[in-house]
Amino acid sequence: MHYFLNDVPERTQKPRDKGFTMAMDKGLSIREAEDFVSVSGEYVDIVKLGWATSYVTPNLDDKLNVYREAGIPFYFGGTLFEAFIVRNQFDDYRKVIDKYQMPYVEVSDGSIEMDHDKKCEYISTLAEQTTVLSEVGSKDEEKIIPPYKWIELMQKELDAGAWKVIGEARESGNVGLFRSSGEVRSGLVQEILTKIPFEKIIWEAPQKEQQVYFIKLMGTNVNLGNISPNEVIPLETIRLGLRGDTFSHFLSK
Repeated sequence: MHYFLNDVPERTQKPRDKGFTMAMDKGLSIREAEDFVSVSGEYVDIVKLGWATSYVTPNLDDKLNVYREAGIPFYFGGTLFEAFIVRNQFDDYRKVIDKYQMPYVEVSDGSIEMDHDKKCEYISTLAEQTTVLSEVGSKDEEKIIPPYKWIELMQKELDAGAWKVIGEARESGNVGLFRSSGEVRSGLVQEILTKIPFEKIIWEAPQKEQQVYFIKLMGTNVNLGNISPNEVIPLETIRLGLRGDTFSHFLSK
């Protein structure tokens, strides 16, 4: 930091187990990725190449090397996993993970119907190969999962070998944890937290109001995901009480 301020909450340091910021790369060029990590790399813990954008991204190897050289792990979005699964190509998917030396994978079922025991089997198998993040929730805004079911699914996926579970919101932040307006399903979130430790969950929260909600509820070191590259530094100021939305939240009374 360039100067000293009192009453700034303490952030965990990388590599951290909580206080994660997961940024979403939706097709950055190599130069954009270089610019991104040069400015925001200190605050980014992991990069997701959104949904199946890696399938069509030019110069993929070179871009992944930008993240490797910056010491930022990355993974392909869960929709790519689902695209392989729905085509009965799980073994091919595992080869892709090895080919690109993926430090993380995402297992999800937001776009397809999948037996949950089978999903947990995929998690267990992939956990022997790399670190697994599993996503809970549907991309269908009409599909409402009751809180008890969120808890049950999350716990089973953690038990199966997932390192953390991800609360679904899509890149737009209007499904899963949120209503179509982007409003947080606060009762759902708070009920989940009665059973699942907050550090085990990455909450997808692409909208500023959603980020503010989670930080005020769980503190500066809540795990947040689907953050746009140009919103990483603004998010860090929200975490530190240096933006109007949380300006008074961390000040001594």
